[in-house]
Amino acid sequence: MTDPVISLKNATVTVGNQTEILKGLNLDIYPGDFITVLGTNGAGKSTLFNTISGDLELSAGSVFHQGKDITKVPAVKRTSFIARVFQDPKVGTAPRMTVAENLLLAEKRGSKRTLRNRRLTAEKLDHYRELTAKMGNNLEDRLQTAAGSLSGGQRQALSFLMAIQVKPGLLLLDEHTAALDPKTSAQLMDATNHQVVDNHLTALMITHNLADALTYGNRLIVLNAGNVVLDVAGADKDALTEENLLEYFVH
Repeated sequence: MTDPVISLKNATVTVGNQTEILKGLNLDIYPGDFITVLGTNGAGKSTLFNTISGDLELSAGSVFHQGKDITKVPAVKRTSFIARVFQDPKVGTAPRMTVAENLLLAEKRGSKRTLRNRRLTAEKLDHYRELTAKMGNNLEDRLQTAAGSLSGGQRQALSFLMAIQVKPGLLLLDEHTAALDPKTSAQLMDATNHQVVDNHLTALMITHNLADALTYGNRLIVLNAGNVVLDVAGADKDALTEENLLEYFVH
């Protein structure tokens, strides 16, 4: 069997002296998994992502990357194999830089970022135009526009493309469509799915949209009180309904 990209073993996060946010959570993420993540507020979704990214230390347990213990590896070093897109479209892009410059900067993910010797050649611009055209929101026409002048949907699409500019070992999508209007959210979700599937990315996506959780991805997990209470894939996932999932949100 293929080894996991990321494994969490008995992952525990305790706040203060007694409040456990993650409670001995175990999760294996395999190459090519596109996992939708559901859970009520306070279930541990963001804490799970922060633990994987290295932004939050475990109180107990371990995190492994391709079998190597990275529990003590800081977040900045994990950026060489983990990329993340946040809910806020303003996060993840440099507002005064153009779309093309942001994409060029993203090619430095995991290494020291600098604008020295940056070269926006005609060949690169053609590549960026082709890349952005796949997002379906006319971003390809705004390559020379400052990111801060984009619409929310275009800026979030740019954040997403920056995250996958250098293929990450794991892509964390942290409610990346939640701040957008329904039409723009659906458009970005469709583009996200195509990019993840076509590029064989491994991804976790937090969502509160039950329909999206059922429609996208090959695997679905539900968190409750700091642990995984449902983990389904394949035919078992296909058989789920929104009514099934709602049962996990009843207290």
